[in-house]
Amino acid sequence: MKKLLLLLLLGSTYAYGQRSFTIEETVFGPSKFSPKNLYGQQWIKGEDALSHLDGSYQNLIIRKLKDNWQDKQLISVGDLQTALTATIPDEQFALRTFPTQYQWIDSNTLSFVAAGQKNSYGVSYDVTKKNIKINSIIPTTAANPEYSTSNTHTAYLIDNNIEITTATGNKIQVTKDTVDGIVNGSDNTHRQEFGIKKGMWWSPDSHKLLYYKKDETMVSKYPLPQWDTRVASIKNLRYPMAGMKSEEVTLNIFNTQTGQYVTLQTGAPKEQYLTMVTWDPNNEYIYVGVLNRGQDHLKLNKYNATTGAFVKTLFEEKSNSWVEPQHPLIFTSNTKQFLHQTDKDGYNQLYLYDTEGNLVRNLGYKDVIVIDFQGFDNKGTKAYYIGATNNGMERHLFEVELKSGKTIQLTKINGTHNASVSDNGNFILDQYSNLSTPNHIQIINKKDNKAISILTAENPFVDQIDLPKIEFKSFISPDGKTPLNARITYPTNFDASKKYPVMLYLYGGSHAQLVTDRWLGGVGYFDMYMAQNGYLVFTLDNRGSDARGRDFTRITHRNLGEAEMADQIVGIDYLKSLPYVDSDNLGIFGWSYGGYMTTSLMTKHNDIFKAAVAGGPVMDWKYYEAMYGERYMDTPQENPEGYKKTSLLNKASKLNGHLLIIHGAQDPVVVQQHSMDFVEQCIKAGKQVDYFLYPTHEHNVGGRDRIHMYDKIAKYFDLHLKK
Repeated sequence: MKKLLLLLLLGSTYAYGQRSFTIEETVFGPSKFSPKNLYGQQWIKGEDALSHLDGSYQNLIIRKLKDNWQDKQLISVGDLQTALTATIPDEQFALRTFPTQYQWIDSNTLSFVAAGQKNSYGVSYDVTKKNIKINSIIPTTAANPEYSTSNTHTAYLIDNNIEITTATGNKIQVTKDTVDGIVNGSDNTHRQEFGIKKGMWWSPDSHKLLYYKKDETMVSKYPLPQWDTRVASIKNLRYPMAGMKSEEVTLNIFNTQTGQYVTLQTGAPKEQYLTMVTWDPNNEYIYVGVLNRGQDHLKLNKYNATTGAFVKTLFEEKSNSWVEPQHPLIFTSNTKQFLHQTDKDGYNQLYLYDTEGNLVRNLGYKDVIVIDFQGFDNKGTKAYYIGATNNGMERHLFEVELKSGKTIQLTKINGTHNASVSDNGNFILDQYSNLSTPNHIQIINKKDNKAISILTAENPFVDQIDLPKIEFKSFISPDGKTPLNARITYPTNFDASKKYPVMLYLYGGSHAQLVTDRWLGGVGYFDMYMAQNGYLVFTLDNRGSDARGRDFTRITHRNLGEAEMADQIVGIDYLKSLPYVDSDNLGIFGWSYGGYMTTSLMTKHNDIFKAAVAGGPVMDWKYYEAMYGERYMDTPQENPEGYKKTSLLNKASKLNGHLLIIHGAQDPVVVQQHSMDFVEQCIKAGKQVDYFLYPTHEHNVGGRDRIHMYDKIAKYFDLHLKK
């Protein structure tokens, strides 16, 4: 048995109730049994005050320091409805709840989007006067709205083209492309890798719109059969597989005052990735992270916003594995300095640069990984962020002084914190949970660290559900030094003198973490359902998964699945050593990358599991898209041995045990060809495999069909693992 750090028990939780979950509650349970919460929490600018929605979602509540943070009703949904009707009488609004996505513009004005029958409206609401100002009018057919800084213009997409409307309803047609494969302003550029969440950016003065223009006419069309007509039809998806021709992207600027267009001179080669797109606060420059297709060389380039001309490369990052930019630059109040996030020194942290590319200061703190940047204090001297700590198990709020780099951890209680600091930097709004705490919200005075609780949620399962016991475990990976986090969910009414079948649930891929110190330890409702039905459920986050730093992730380069499987086997060996585990009846379940891991273990380590379910599984990385696949595997031309080793198509003959493959017929992420080719290889090898298709679903099975899916999985394990 491999060396392991045995049984680091971080916590456990019990609750006693009357029944187990139903199969329907594996899908709808999270909303039915969610702990009590306060939604729409926000600090109000310029005041020692915050707001949130009440429990009915009908009213906006305000809490002020001068009132000892007691709750008072500020605005009702009826107030908004009245103001909207008075301002836009020819439109019909039906606000069922107070808008959860409202934003405070100043201490007296908030903004939100109101959907009418004819159009959607971006509006500002004056809290004192209780009146509405229209900032934008957006067609109901529009997508991806982007509001200018001054709220005078709104850009949005109609199909693959960009339009702009003014507050008075005037329209400006920015692009008029009709060629199939030319896409403007879309957040689905570079397949949303590299932290891309938008495809349009307004200049700070609201005069210019910067946007992606994607040319994918040269990218292969991948056919997705549609079954909704008597004769099936084909929907074509532009899908650049690893090593094949990829899209070509430019960044363009439209000037709303002159009507002129400028293209940033990002240069050749055309197949590169344009990331980290950021406007200079003074409207003079645009900063772009230019990443080569090999994804191992990043240049942060500066461009003239008037001419589009290249100005200079501020700095470069290179790696023998990959560079993965995920965040735009964040300018400080000193407009000649910005924060850049990178894991180049081991952990994703903040670095302060000037606009000439000189490193001013490393603002990183120990091995803390920056997860979510929270902004600056009103003086611009301190920055705040949520950071991952305790080997990725916890999330805490940190404060760092830009001038000195001095860093303070502001939240202390173990668990997962989502916290923010008031405008003046004096108070912390802290919401957290941990394994035994469903939800707690408090206001902390930074000066004396005294806290006032404004919500303590009770366990929502008490007197209703027999909740399984959940424990955290820690192991050491086969490298002899790297801690691995894991979680066990025990069968209800667990008896150590009995033997139980196991369902191992895993993902294992990048940008995902399943085990954290939060309510229930991150256990899913299907996991608890299986535990209530007599299974011991086990999950381990292997190397390659998220929130553990550069080296933890890069171990998988050019060889996906190998280190991950080695780590999972550490956990499996531990399970097999337990007297109450039925080692002859082990099952494994995973989706997407987890489906790949599941099938890998069923073929490469085929003497462990008796039954398995692989959902939407990658079977051969040459069929996967270039942006993700080439980051980890390089191209098939560059890494033929790696692709051969990690492919499961040539290992179907080694399949042992019962394997159920589930796939969505409309999957645009892991196309169905993966599983179909594997099934074909199983047929040729004389191996039996079970296969189930969800005809109308994409990469995930949603809605009520998900109940059907979980029922199928549970029954499959019952059939093969229960004696």
